[in-house]
Amino acid sequence: MNKLFKKFKNKNILITGGAGFIGSSLANVLAALGAKITVLDAMLPLYGGNLFNLREIKNKLCFIKGDIRDKKLIVKAVKNQDIIYNLAAQVSYIDSRDLPFLDLDINGAGQLNLLEAARRHNPGVKILFSSSRMVYGKILTKPVKENHPTEPLSIYGIHKLLAEKYYGYYYRAFGLETIAVRIPNPYGPRQQMKHSKYSIVGWFIRQALENKTIKIFGDGRQERDYIYIDDIVDAFLRLTFSGRPGQVYNIGTSERVRFVEMVNEVIAAAGSGFKQHAPWPADYEKNETGGYYANVAKIEKDTGWKPKVNLTRGLRMTVAYYKKYRKYYDR
Repeated sequence: MNKLFKKFKNKNILITGGAGFIGSSLANVLAALGAKITVLDAMLPLYGGNLFNLREIKNKLCFIKGDIRDKKLIVKAVKNQDIIYNLAAQVSYIDSRDLPFLDLDINGAGQLNLLEAARRHNPGVKILFSSSRMVYGKILTKPVKENHPTEPLSIYGIHKLLAEKYYGYYYRAFGLETIAVRIPNPYGPRQQMKHSKYSIVGWFIRQALENKTIKIFGDGRQERDYIYIDDIVDAFLRLTFSGRPGQVYNIGTSERVRFVEMVNEVIAAAGSGFKQHAPWPADYEKNETGGYYANVAKIEKDTGWKPKVNLTRGLRMTVAYYKKYRKYYDR
């Protein structure tokens, strides 16, 4: 076992959004490392909360059904914690357009609520926040460094950036040890597949497994950074003890994968499904950032983290998981 990971033994850890895709994946690894885990999840039906994700460790954690917008509950939850992984979020940039106040409530005020609770009741806690590559907006230079301009094209991206600013401020003003992690396109086991707003890769895997046609807008040549869940978890764990407080970190892969190539890989991994090109919808350019892949030199330098799972292997493992457990994720 990596010496760094031995530090998690007997640590009190709160994971908000902990029944979701990334949170539950963290919980499963941390349970194996001997951490004392509390999972808080509102189990909102649109999002990824799924108790099936925690089935193997349900006797090794404390589960709280609750919302980060609940001030009294959050005060109780943050007390006596050594580490908080704050993954609770409204997760759809598409929904954020039609539900802007809900997005602000969860992705803005909810984050501020947790920070205030920590400042007042547990100022020594470490907090890692899951941000998004959507904070960048239109991509001007690649690979994208953390100092790339941030001009988000969606309400979701705006509020993720707002939360990043909160976390940075609470470090500078109050000394809270906070770190924000900008995640690109995540995929892997335990990811919800109920609709297309949550994960494009997960949704395409479902369509392929159902032998349906995957629609590609335009020529599909735009580049994306698809990162497997094990690499995301590894990044969060390493940043916990080796990341610099008050900083923002990119994570991503060294692959430069075009959208159409991802679709081809999904169909190949599933062994079924089709693809079809279609014209871009009206006003698509208002949300299209252009090609994206991350510069991850900062996290590599500070923590030694490197992505290990390429898209082909990651999709094969993901498809194998859903062939076995899909009924728990697609409804």
